[in-house]
Amino acid sequence: MRRSAADLLSALTRDDSTRILATLIRLTGDITLAEDALQDAMVKALSTWDSTGIPDTPRAWVIVTARRCAVDRIRREARRTDKEASAMALFDDGDDPPESVVRDDLLRLVFTCCHPSLSLDARVALSLKTLGGLTTAEVAGALLVPEATMAKRLTRTKQKIAQAHIPYRVPPDAELPDRLPAVLATVYLIFNEGYAASSGDLAVRSHLVDEAIRLARLLCELMPDEASVIGLLALVLLQDSRRSARVDKDGALVLLADQDRSLWDHENIVEGVRLVGKALQRSPDRPDSYGLQAAIAACHALAPSYVDTDWPAIVSWYDVLTTVADTPVVRLNRAAAIAERDGPPAGLAEMDGIDGLDDYPYWHASRADLLDRLGRRSEAAKAFDRALTLRLNVSHSEYLRRRR
Repeated sequence: MRRSAADLLSALTRDDSTRILATLIRLTGDITLAEDALQDAMVKALSTWDSTGIPDTPRAWVIVTARRCAVDRIRREARRTDKEASAMALFDDGDDPPESVVRDDLLRLVFTCCHPSLSLDARVALSLKTLGGLTTAEVAGALLVPEATMAKRLTRTKQKIAQAHIPYRVPPDAELPDRLPAVLATVYLIFNEGYAASSGDLAVRSHLVDEAIRLARLLCELMPDEASVIGLLALVLLQDSRRSARVDKDGALVLLADQDRSLWDHENIVEGVRLVGKALQRSPDRPDSYGLQAAIAACHALAPSYVDTDWPAIVSWYDVLTTVADTPVVRLNRAAAIAERDGPPAGLAEMDGIDGLDDYPYWHASRADLLDRLGRRSEAAKAFDRALTLRLNVSHSEYLRRRR
């Protein structure tokens, strides 16, 4: 019984804790209180379920218990009668926020954490940490900043929310578009962490991928004519279509060039390609970055084999993408495409001209690959070594070690 309770809690933490936390934040209106109450409830579950057995609805049990833990915490800290009243209000199941077009707790809290008084980086970081379930180190890796810097940023963000009395509530529908860029960035970064885990034993964290796709679909229901939303859904579907082919039976990483394309999810590809066209039609004057990335993903998805990939088209799409999202990572991906179109020397020259990626493992790994293809083995080994000092999941590290 101890093992089954522990296993269930582990699965609940992995697959459902972010939704539970989102519900608790909505109920308590306090992110720190909700986090502490959830932790208390998980500890109680482990000890209680050993003796009483696992409840029929574990998720509901955890939410109710966490709610009571939040009440206990407020009572212990109460110094004024209004705090006692706040604690009692948590027992009222009918005390929910007003209805909104955003009816999913997790999506609602993503919008809430993306409050316009917070900086864009702070909004995305807080949402990734709180609602994406990423660790501080994973958030730091996703946003390309040191872990210590990210820890301080998250602390300051929570303090600002408390000091400015920023409410955890559903924003009026008219305010939703202003918060959309941060929301889209959050959903996509959650997807990226699932699609290519920044650390750990798994190359793919499927529950994060599935959650990001679910949120993207909800956004499309919410804003069906918004080009960026359509583009995001197209992008995650097309990238995720390769999930079954990205690792072999032993869990080892399989690069795009070596993947068995018969394993790709062709239903996702068909839907994604259709959405790409729809997204591009809705942004003819200034293409949206997610739609452009989806167009690049469609070129890969539609190629019958790696050697038949339309690299000139992909480079052209990257050229357009740099006009709306000129980031070091976009330039790195463009350089890799140029290497396929024009050869390794051209690609390496492009990569060596990119600044700001010295702590990005995939820049070093990409350079190592091109240096190896050019026969510059000693330089390639150094580049592989540098990549291996940086944050990578086990599967990718093992692949790079084999190449090294």
